[in-house]
Amino acid sequence: MSRTVETTAHVSAPVLAAYRYCEAVTGQQARNFAYGIRLLPTEKRQAMSALYAFSRRVDDIGDGSLATAAKQQRLEDTRALLARVKDGAISEDDTDPVAVALADAARRFPIPLDALDELIDGVLADVRGETYETWEELKVYCRCVAGGIGRLSLGVFGTVPGAPGAEHAAEYADTLGLALQLTNILRDVREDAGNGRTYLPAEDLAKFGCSAGFDRPVPPPGADFAGLVHFEVGRARALFADGFRLLPMLDRRSGACVAAMAGIYHRLLSRIAADPEAVLRGRVSLPGREKAFVAVRGLSGLDARAIGRRESVRRRG
Repeated sequence: MSRTVETTAHVSAPVLAAYRYCEAVTGQQARNFAYGIRLLPTEKRQAMSALYAFSRRVDDIGDGSLATAAKQQRLEDTRALLARVKDGAISEDDTDPVAVALADAARRFPIPLDALDELIDGVLADVRGETYETWEELKVYCRCVAGGIGRLSLGVFGTVPGAPGAEHAAEYADTLGLALQLTNILRDVREDAGNGRTYLPAEDLAKFGCSAGFDRPVPPPGADFAGLVHFEVGRARALFADGFRLLPMLDRRSGACVAAMAGIYHRLLSRIAADPEAVLRGRVSLPGREKAFVAVRGLSGLDARAIGRRESVRRRG
């Protein structure tokens, strides 16, 4: 994944318009994501926006109001579109700007587009209303909808030539995606319950007396909701710690982007841990000034250097 990517100095008007459309979608629909990719050079930021816009389309189908059969058909239609992108069958004057941008990004970067098929598989699981008995089962779902996004992003970022441990970069990117997804699940537990979805493992819910669900702004009677949240927070923090080992393998601006996006979610996780019931009362988020602080910290490389030192000590030990 350390190959040097050659980019063209000129981007045609149709492709540039397609990228602008994807960047607009990203800015409107994913503030945390958009905040992080602002730190990237233009060609990488455009590619990440194309990946987000396609992923958002898949998510919107799953979250929409269509009947189950119609959602499944739309998702398979989207898979067919992805196959055309993989086959190089999308022209610059295609009427779908997301397909045009994604096809161009895939020509410029070694993006593992099969991970988008995994995303579609994960959203199909949502449409079918699948639930998860154990963490191992939930982890498979998280790898589809978030771990794959980590690997896609790594295709755009690449790794620094000669970076120690770079052969594990895709694994760390995948793990970081799991950490972000588990944080999302905790943050959205009430919203998901309102949509008839439960993601947390059934065995964890039973362990903490929370099997009744989360359709009210207070925990179920007799439940140890705080205990459940702290248990899942501990799991997410372990995933973050492992996934953050990716940072020293990235160039400065790519590392800053990852540190900003992941850092925002890591701080969000701490906020949830400090007041577990807040996720039942509303959507927990970070103020803009705190996001800015995380971005500046990421751009400074402090996190990457600290992790790099720890990894160096670990390897010597």
